Amino acid sequence: MIKPTRRNFFKTLVTGTAGIGLAAALLLTACTTTKEGKTDTDDQVLFVGDDIAITETVYGKVQGFILRGIYQFRGIPYGADTGGENRFMPPQKPEPWDDIYPAVWWGNSAPQIMDNRYGNAWASFVDHWNYDDVSEDCLKLNVWTPALADGGKRPVMVWFHGGGYTNGNGIEQDGYKGENLSRKGNIVFVSVNHRLGPIGFSDLSGVGGPEYAHSGNVGALDMVAALEWVHENIANFGGDPGNVTIMGQSGGGAKVCVLLSMPRAKGLIHRTVPLSGSTVQAMDQEYSRLVGEYILKEAGLETSEIDKLKEIPWKEYILLAGRAARKCAEENAGSGMMRGSFGPVADGVNILEGTFFSDPEGLSSDVPMLICTTFHEWSMSRNNPELEEVTAERAKEMLAERAGFRGGLGEKAGEVYDAYARTFPDAKPIELMIMISSNRKSVIRTANAKANQNAPVYVAWFGWEPPLFNNRMRAFHCSDICFWYYNTDLMLTHTGGGERPRKLSEKMSGSLLQFMRTGDPNGGGLPDWPAYTVENGETMILNDICEVKNDPDREARNTIPD
Repeated sequence: MIKPTRRNFFKTLVTGTAGIGLAAALLLTACTTTKEGKTDTDDQVLFVGDDIAITETVYGKVQGFILRGIYQFRGIPYGADTGGENRFMPPQKPEPWDDIYPAVWWGNSAPQIMDNRYGNAWASFVDHWNYDDVSEDCLKLNVWTPALADGGKRPVMVWFHGGGYTNGNGIEQDGYKGENLSRKGNIVFVSVNHRLGPIGFSDLSGVGGPEYAHSGNVGALDMVAALEWVHENIANFGGDPGNVTIMGQSGGGAKVCVLLSMPRAKGLIHRTVPLSGSTVQAMDQEYSRLVGEYILKEAGLETSEIDKLKEIPWKEYILLAGRAARKCAEENAGSGMMRGSFGPVADGVNILEGTFFSDPEGLSSDVPMLICTTFHEWSMSRNNPELEEVTAERAKEMLAERAGFRGGLGEKAGEVYDAYARTFPDAKPIELMIMISSNRKSVIRTANAKANQNAPVYVAWFGWEPPLFNNRMRAFHCSDICFWYYNTDLMLTHTGGGERPRKLSEKMSGSLLQFMRTGDPNGGGLPDWPAYTVENGETMILNDICEVKNDPDREARNTIPD
């Protein structure tokens, strides 16, 4: 625990310095912290001014502020504006600046359709999404750190947001914020915005020639550019470029796996944490190029006119590309090609072809992984109390028709349901239905593939349920993020707040910090956590009582067809 020694002395000093050496001293004495960043005094907690929180980057100086003893920088450019001539092109370096850059507000969200984003009042209440301006000038990142340029070599966390490859930003939920974890673990926390959807992943290489060779992966190349920025600059923020953990949830978890499979990211990543999302392959380029042909056709352009796609307003282009992708899918159903929406492409240059992690000595084989999902990812009864009373027979009928985001299980529904009922005999029909829809086949596929390599894999399954919405929320998609990041008293609509979730968060965040430091989560507060093996499927169950079980749903899970 940081103690408030010589508080007034350092407050006086910081206002007369450049905010690097002595401002770091302010950090260590600004306030006594207790549960998740709360203070036990009524002293001033925000410090901002002409000589406070200033540090160097390779492009120029940036200025942030100090809040509750943590330096915070918002919206630092790591790349140039991606609009105009830069659309569909790999990220360019930002232009250097002479004045001090005011890094005090979040950067623009990447282009995405914002219409009706807050249309569902209950969803907005629960997740209270944070969105600011949306534009193609979106290559920005945020930093939380306990000190500046002090040679501290602190572990670095880089967060990649969820939302598939279509939506989201680095601070869309309060649970994403890095202040509390930075303080608790003496680490540097970075969150990133990058190009999304058709702006970030339109593969025009088949119709645009060499100039557009990388167009299908520019959103992924943005993420690499952010990691390159971290490598070049993070020491000025007190971090260690040789100890970088990347972490993401949902689509962000898939991004983590993709980055591990990008040769250009080699050496920039030292630990990985995908949550509730992962992948072992990228989109087939034969199909992504076909979508590119449909885009040009939908725009009414000849190949020679492809540059005109850069002139279309971004929202109009996203809608146009979406129409083209839907037509492509409809007209090529049954072709056997691996299809998908706009996302990373296995071009064999930027992203490996084939199954990720298949080479035991290959790319990222020395990078440990901690991977986690939740029990009830696609919880469907929060706003539908009538589903709490669904019978086993009706649950089987619903699973036959539709399971989660996929098509239904058809005639296999009864067999799958009964297998889960045997494995989890205390679960209600609605809970079994949710668990089947939220099954672990994807995470186990990823863990099995990564376990083929040298570095260890640690698997977790989050089952903690908040006492909200008459206990109908369950362990839903996104609910574990704030536990890992020590934000359970900040993300109250996911936890309810208080001692109960905080106790689990203490253990989970402590184990995450230990993993960041060493590549092994043991010693951070959770029980002994063995590395995952394909044979045993060792899995840490995260709940009020945490324990390791050997692949607890294997028999039931294996009844679900691939």
